[in-house]
Amino acid sequence: MLKVVICGGSGYTGSELMRLLINHPGVLVTAITADRYVGKTVTELFPHLYDYTDYIFEPLQKEALLEKGDVFFTALPHAASQEVVDHFHRNGKMVIDLSADYRLKDPAVYSQWYGTTHHYPQTLANAVYGLPEIHRESIKGASLVANPGCYPTSVLLALYPALKHNLVDVDHIVIDSKSGVSGAGRKGEVALSFCEVNGGFSAYGVATHRHTPEIEQGLSLSAQKPVTVSFTPHLLPVNRGILSTVYATLDSAIDLEEVLSLYEHTYENDPFVIVMDKGKFPDIKNVKGTNFCQIGIAIDRKNTLIVVSVIDNLIKGASGQAIQNMNIMCGFDETVALKALSVLP
Repeated sequence: MLKVVICGGSGYTGSELMRLLINHPGVLVTAITADRYVGKTVTELFPHLYDYTDYIFEPLQKEALLEKGDVFFTALPHAASQEVVDHFHRNGKMVIDLSADYRLKDPAVYSQWYGTTHHYPQTLANAVYGLPEIHRESIKGASLVANPGCYPTSVLLALYPALKHNLVDVDHIVIDSKSGVSGAGRKGEVALSFCEVNGGFSAYGVATHRHTPEIEQGLSLSAQKPVTVSFTPHLLPVNRGILSTVYATLDSAIDLEEVLSLYEHTYENDPFVIVMDKGKFPDIKNVKGTNFCQIGIAIDRKNTLIVVSVIDNLIKGASGQAIQNMNIMCGFDETVALKALSVLP
């Protein structure tokens, strides 16, 4: 039985890790940290997590935690993960980091977009980017995985087959994404309050969103050449879900049926990616609470490939994907604890 420690258990990603891991027969959660809530029980903060009634939030004391876990999930704010991840990694522990601290391979790019220096370049060099559908083989032998961001997950899965097979012009890619409010985290801000969000729909981080370099890094790797994109995120007045619509100019004329067949073949062995039939497009409600990504495809009159992808930002975009990575790293079936379907309405 693997012992699992969750560092940063008071946010949405931490709570979803707990909720999902309770159904994993191969692991036992042995410690959960949350510095703001030390001494409180998990159910005081999250009454719905009934099976964690006897768990008490601990301080993040790195040395004391070492003996409590084999696998460490770090669900901490950006920059706060750097030292913690480095410490557990150097001490031989498996780490899945849900922050952005180990996603960008170039420390200078990280510094530019996150406004802080990366102090552990050697540990950064050891990190594997944890998008299983693209990097599964590297994840299998990894001890440190950087869990992808939610927007990048939706976009990279949408474009990977097209870039891998050189279908599109990499100089003309436009990404229009929408996210539920939980994507901003579990914090009290006026701009994220019910009255401010309900009934509204707005763009934010226009031309400046921090997921941009992560998207470009992943697309460049798939295309095997530099890719620069136009990326605009929007805030949806819903709790969770991401819908990304990606536009890319096709390099040559190709039938939609051929593109669909290529996508289906690319993802035929990926249990959580569903390529929809011709004329069908996904809805965020159909992946709510699940680790699935649904993809719909069209080609317009201007020979533009249009790919629509949806995920749950807290599951496939965060905690579910983190557990998927753990399963791969530790030799479990990839789908363990992640087979749940969406609940309607």
